[in-house]
Amino acid sequence: MADMARPRRSALYMPGSNARALEKARSLPADVLLLDLEDAVAPAEKVAARALVMAEIAKGGFAPREVVLRVNGADTPWGEADLAAAAKASGTLDAVLLPKVESAAMLDEAAAKLDAAGAPAGLALWAMMETPRGIVAANEIAAHPRLSVLVMGTNDLVTDMQAEFRADRMPVIGALTACVLAARVHDRVVLDGVYNAFRDAEGLQEECEQGRSLGMDGKTLIHPAQLATANRVFAPSADAVALAQRQLAAYEAAAESGEGVAVLDGKIVENLHAAAARRLLARANAIAALEAAIETPMAAGSVA
Repeated sequence: MADMARPRRSALYMPGSNARALEKARSLPADVLLLDLEDAVAPAEKVAARALVMAEIAKGGFAPREVVLRVNGADTPWGEADLAAAAKASGTLDAVLLPKVESAAMLDEAAAKLDAAGAPAGLALWAMMETPRGIVAANEIAAHPRLSVLVMGTNDLVTDMQAEFRADRMPVIGALTACVLAARVHDRVVLDGVYNAFRDAEGLQEECEQGRSLGMDGKTLIHPAQLATANRVFAPSADAVALAQRQLAAYEAAAESGEGVAVLDGKIVENLHAAAARRLLARANAIAALEAAIETPMAAGSVA
């Protein structure tokens, strides 16, 4: 089961074949680092990229950021060796991200290979949700006991749907919502897909806000310049934190008086509001702790 309180506002893809990018990742204010052996690596560089990424994981220095390895698919020449390398990682590897997951059976297969290769018990599986078949199977995928996070792959999904790429993402709203619902049923985390125009700050802001409104826990990113926006949008605002504190205080005061509900600013505050307030405050505290643990968080203007 996913650690729902762990911040995953920003999950940055880092090309596994780029040593400079992997080194820079140690100083970036990302909640999650997605060390990528799949889409970001050319076929001729796959083997070398795997060796480079495993050496960087062994070197360490990524903490407190969550480290996730995106492997190649089981139907490729590199997938099985990627899983074997992940299982034997000598540094801190938090999860393995599987591409194009379309069934619980695919998760079973990957888990069996990891276990056979000696993977630690705490190594979680994340699933790329990027095909029509995968979206249809979202509930069974989210229910898998080794599954921690659903990751939307909207570029591939739009292509496979033979739909149009639109700024409002109308063709994939149903798929995004289906994955949010599956994640909530099974207490999993769900991360939104990437925004391709990394120099378009306004467009990124709008898409992050859309994802947050749909219930996403964070966003996958392709460039460090996108980190500040995702971190800001997917964190509780100061106003939201203040309201949650007031709601919780009012509800607890009412409960001490034997009342089932409280009234705050002319609105009812009941158990569901108190539960939501506790979640929000726990999230805000976890974000504050993570940011404090990152020694040199970079300002938005200094992210290259």
